[in-house]
Parts: sequence; structure tokens; C-alpha cells
Amino acid sequence: MNFQIKHFNELSLIEFHDLIALRVKIFVVEQNCSYLELDGKDKISYHVICRNGTGEIMATARILPQGISYEEVSIGRVVTDESVRGKGEGHMLMKACMEFIRKEFGRVPVKISAQSHLEKFYNAHLFFSTGKEYLEDDIPHVEMLYLPQIDSQ
Repeated sequence: MNFQIKHFNELSLIEFHDLIALRVKIFVVEQNCSYLELDGKDKISYHVICRNGTGEIMATARILPQGISYEEVSIGRVVTDESVRGKGEGHMLMKACMEFIRKEFGRVPVKISAQSHLEKFYNAHLFFSTGKEYLEDDIPHVEMLYLPQIDSQ
């Protein structure tokens, strides 16, 4: 898999179309959840794009600077195509996100809103529950926080 990270302004129209298509395929169709996918935050985000050997986008996430979703830097819209799940691509995607955040923003706290069933997945990347649990679009979520002082990297 090949990873790239681009600010919204650097994305081609085809890249933006394809990453939105993947997000809609998973979040709206597969999870049967209607919500406002285009929330305006993409325009001020960095986008992590994972492509397979043929150039198809198989995973993506967006990284938002401080003050957009939370006071902290945040990662959102983390998604992997069904065909690559269970093969480690999601972990590689999160690793790419965290490496970029360290380079771009330094060793800073990072907050996410995770679907509750993925809490252990995010624990593996040193994100831990803040204790705030809630329904978002009728899906149980948990607020999670990464604190750089507990990471030895």
C-alpha cells in the first residue's frame, strides 16, 4: 500500500471524489447511516490517502488542526475498504496519521470520536477513553485522547 498526505488544496478533483466515494460507501451505505458527510471541515484538513497497486483508494482519514473539531489536533473520517479489513491497513493508516501529526504539529495531544466497537483498535495506538460516551448518528461513540507523554516513541 502507498500512503500520501495532502492538504485539501493539494488534492485533485479525482482524489477528492474518490476519497468521498469511499467514505460514503462505508459510512452511509454499509453502516446504513444518513448524515452530513460534507461538513466543510475537509477544506481545512489534511487527507491521508492509502492506495493499492492499481491506484485505487483503499483507506483514508482526515487530520484537523487544533480548534476545528476540538481544542486538540484531531483525526476523523477514518475508513478502510471492506476488501482490506483485517489485513493491517487500518493500523498502517493510523500510524501514518500519527507520524504526520508529530512532524506537522509536534508531540501534541490528539482527540478522536471513535465508534465504540473500535475502542480496542484505537487503544493499540495509545488512544484512551475520556469517559465521554454518546450516540452520534444513532451509532455509539466514545471520545478518546492520545497523550504524547505516555508514548515512548
